[in-house]
Amino acid sequence: MKKRTVMLLAVLMVFILTACSPNPVNTEAETLKTENTGKNDFGENSDNSQLEDNSTSLADDTFDTANVLVAYFSATNTTEGVAQTVADILGADLYEIMPEQPYTDADLNYHDDNSRSTIEMNDPNARPAISGSVENMEEYDIVFIGYPIWWGEAPRILNTFVESYDFSDKTVVPFCTSGGSGVGSSASNLERLTSGAVWLSGTRLNGNASRSSVADWIDGLELDITAG
Repeated sequence: MKKRTVMLLAVLMVFILTACSPNPVNTEAETLKTENTGKNDFGENSDNSQLEDNSTSLADDTFDTANVLVAYFSATNTTEGVAQTVADILGADLYEIMPEQPYTDADLNYHDDNSRSTIEMNDPNARPAISGSVENMEEYDIVFIGYPIWWGEAPRILNTFVESYDFSDKTVVPFCTSGGSGVGSSASNLERLTSGAVWLSGTRLNGNASRSSVADWIDGLELDITAG
């Protein structure tokens, strides 16, 4: 009888001690789960330092890039080739200033006082009509404007172009092609037709200018863009 009573008391003591002690197996499992997932019960990242590191990495991969447009007029395709090189180097959008009435060889005969180009260049108020327009001009930060030199000036259709848009807060980079004449006053005369823009000094580029020479010129402008 005494033995049975002792055994019952022993079983009772074991039961009481087991009920009062923590479960080491479950506790270890929960700790391992937290370390492996890095998240708390709410699915949030419990490692704040890791979250900050990820944010820094994302910020480093984010760049504020300027939107660049290369607009050009090219009656004989000479300026077109240079403009395409500029746009390709910068990854810029390209827009051709196309006249509603295309120029013929006769129109471009500067020996003829009655040719279309001669008449236009002798009239400061001439504004040849342009076919089409630049979409979302307001979105561009930098505008390169290319053109040939006619009678020491930019063709009058460039006057039409710059007067058609608001260049406020934009940086304008003029460039020209010619048989020998420099940019002269052509760029400054175009600048007078705009307001609120920053015009950089214009330059003359050879029609057969190499990609590397064009890239060197662009890098020398010290714009917030990279020529590649």
